Amino acid sequence: MKILLLEDDYNYKESIKELLLSLGYEVDDFLSGDEALEAAFHNSYDLLLLDIRVPGIDGYGIVKEVRSYGLKVPVIFITSLTDVNNLSLGYELGCNDYIRKPFSLKELKYRVEEAIRSYHFHSVSPQVQLPCGFIFEINSGILRHEDHEIALSDKERRVIGLLVKNLDTFMDVDTIREYAWEGKEVGDNDIRMVIKKIRSKTSKEFIQSQRGVGYKIAKE
Repeated sequence: MKILLLEDDYNYKESIKELLLSLGYEVDDFLSGDEALEAAFHNSYDLLLLDIRVPGIDGYGIVKEVRSYGLKVPVIFITSLTDVNNLSLGYELGCNDYIRKPFSLKELKYRVEEAIRSYHFHSVSPQVQLPCGFIFEINSGILRHEDHEIALSDKERRVIGLLVKNLDTFMDVDTIREYAWEGKEVGDNDIRMVIKKIRSKTSKEFIQSQRGVGYKIAKE
């Protein structure tokens, strides 16, 4: 399970992160809204824990962008704002819960566990229709063709996932490297080999390429 944590108070952030790690969650933590929003679009998370008043785009703006993109990941606001108008705005934009500062780590633990449990209990993996008759399940990362699951490596699954999240938009090799290899140093040839393997399992037309620009999956 992976959680995005946005909190510009360093001490709060570190306390929350330490708790989440002790519970077995992976945590990507950020101090600014702009970095958090970029991460939300390029990774798959089970929960977004967001402070509202942060540098860059604020928590409200992040939820608005995430929901407009169609992402259903649960969102919990961590905030000292208690005015009913602020609470109403958050729920209208699509947040799932609020935790008011100051709070106990025990309360945070229960709210995080409940949000993730409810999300996975009720969610159905959305399916995206892709070229050549393929279907990709967003949450599970499963690629199917005529009801048959296509065996994929982790890197192949992550590359397809990135391209599906950005349909009909060329992704450059640096973006693919950052997403699929999590920033590790790999050469362009390694990326090309993964693309080649995906095409061998699908079709040559499944992933389009443009020299010097990148790769994309076109809209069906």
